[in-house]
Amino acid sequence: MKTSLDHLVQAEFPQEANLIHLNHAGVAPWPARTAEAVARFARENVALGPLHYDRWLETEHLLRRQAQSLLNAPSSADIALVKNTSEALSFVAYGLDWQAGDNVVISNMEFPSNRIVWESLAPLGVSVREAHLAGSETPEDALFEQVDAHTRLISISSVQFANGLRMDLARIGAFCRANDILFCVDAIQSLGALPCDVQAIQADFLAADGHKWLLGPEGLGLFYVRGDLCERLRLTQYGWHMTEAPHDFDRRAWQPAASARRFECGSPNMLGIHGLSASLSLLLECGLETIYRNIIKNTSYLIERLNNIPGINVVSEARESRLSGIVAFACDKKETASMVNYLREHGVICAERSGFVRFSPHFYTSRRRLDHALNLVSEAL
Repeated sequence: MKTSLDHLVQAEFPQEANLIHLNHAGVAPWPARTAEAVARFARENVALGPLHYDRWLETEHLLRRQAQSLLNAPSSADIALVKNTSEALSFVAYGLDWQAGDNVVISNMEFPSNRIVWESLAPLGVSVREAHLAGSETPEDALFEQVDAHTRLISISSVQFANGLRMDLARIGAFCRANDILFCVDAIQSLGALPCDVQAIQADFLAADGHKWLLGPEGLGLFYVRGDLCERLRLTQYGWHMTEAPHDFDRRAWQPAASARRFECGSPNMLGIHGLSASLSLLLECGLETIYRNIIKNTSYLIERLNNIPGINVVSEARESRLSGIVAFACDKKETASMVNYLREHGVICAERSGFVRFSPHFYTSRRRLDHALNLVSEAL
């Protein structure tokens, strides 16, 4: 398997020969098959228009099945293809029937997507309670301590975007189910890197974009809704594609689709669908468990090596249960922006987040490439 995986990596990621992509929690480079799928679709669209629309629909159906496998969702009907994570979270925020005095519990480390949408409910009398994740024995305890009799929903990132902290989603899901609280997961920093089983974690809602660890184009994301909750969310967008019979254009009577497609109001992003389907074919071919093991090996190695560089302070957790694909560190004697600029000038694509340098190696990043990046960190200091 190792040799075949190496050959697959060489074929799919030729750009790694020139650049070290350590920013997969940002915008990820496309595999070769994704780039070809997008180019092929674009060429066909220009030359033939919708002549092969039926075949395009087959790719859309395939993507739903691939997403079902990725999430271990009970059915592909539980997954909507949306524009992005923010749109999906907005469907939840403005679909629920809130009462004045209700509250939502989030953390103090959330990316704005998983904070602003809940804060926007203030005119409805809904408040947001922020848990300080470092202020209790465990991050999960910090969340639970913010819960009271008026908590309707806990919304949390599976992995925190700045420092890579990995949440125990199964524990949070069990707590929510036991206390009749809805559980919403922003999985954009982990989906495609870490295992995800929406049934095991008892998620009610889960959202993620396709352009990070999933290696797909921007502008297309996945939105999982637990089947029996679909009709509990009030619809806020309407159009031809969200009806039960979207291709029967002469039908005057209509009703929303019973599936999660009810959240897809208009024409789908077919170019993005072809690209993301190609990316997921690669991830599923490599094996999600293999990808996970390689990523954890990479992040563990980075943390170990960075801890041995004088003047570097790693802020990401080193315990395996908390490891994700993100490693964040601070520099004692060099500004973060200067470090990031130096690394980028030398072909290492990384990010600055919350005052830290953020590395996010994917499964295909080799030890040799990691060593090169680490040597550059030492040189920069």
